[in-house]
Amino acid sequence: MATVKKTTTKKTTPKKEINRQDVITAYMEYVLEHEKTPKSVFKFAKDNNMTEADFYGFFGSFEGLRKEIWNTFFTMTMDVAHKSEDYHSFSNREKMLTFFYTFFELLTLNRSYVLFALQENQHMMSKMEQLKGLRKHVKGFAKELIQDRNENKTNILLERSETIYSEGAWVQMLFLLKFWMDDDSAGFEKTDMAIEKSVNTIFDVFDNTPLDAVFDFGKFLWKERMA
Repeated sequence: MATVKKTTTKKTTPKKEINRQDVITAYMEYVLEHEKTPKSVFKFAKDNNMTEADFYGFFGSFEGLRKEIWNTFFTMTMDVAHKSEDYHSFSNREKMLTFFYTFFELLTLNRSYVLFALQENQHMMSKMEQLKGLRKHVKGFAKELIQDRNENKTNILLERSETIYSEGAWVQMLFLLKFWMDDDSAGFEKTDMAIEKSVNTIFDVFDNTPLDAVFDFGKFLWKERMA
């Protein structure tokens, strides 16, 4: 009598659904482990158990992904700030201080990647390309602050230029980025000082009391340069 062999069905583990954050995390880990950017989406996807379709479902290129990392830093910063019960009652000066303190705390948690991303290519235009989205966000945030200030001014002569203020906030961001990259103080306490002095200086300038603040800030920068 013939025997019938029992057949078993091999269970397959369902493929993990890839999300945007998975791709970002995989990219950041890749460049830190390999100390270089991936050469192709195909190889990068294969090495990280995803498909090209998974990658392109979120990003059109590595350049787009790099921009999104900076956008995510901004979004996470604002999310943290708005979770504070006191944030909405803060003055515009306090909101700006909170933004920069939180933003650089987040960068510090990802310092190895940020230093790689900004130092990898010494050509400034390449650095600026990945910061385009961040620039738009920072300027938009600054415009909201100055619009809020202008709404509270009854005299049109006391209103401040949204364009000048927002551009100044972006220049301030670039200055603080460079300062933070070069900061070797414990806990990056010098960066915290630079944030406080630069934010206070900008707001003092816009409140028509610039001389003492600018002089104090200038002394601080000179001292750090000569240290």
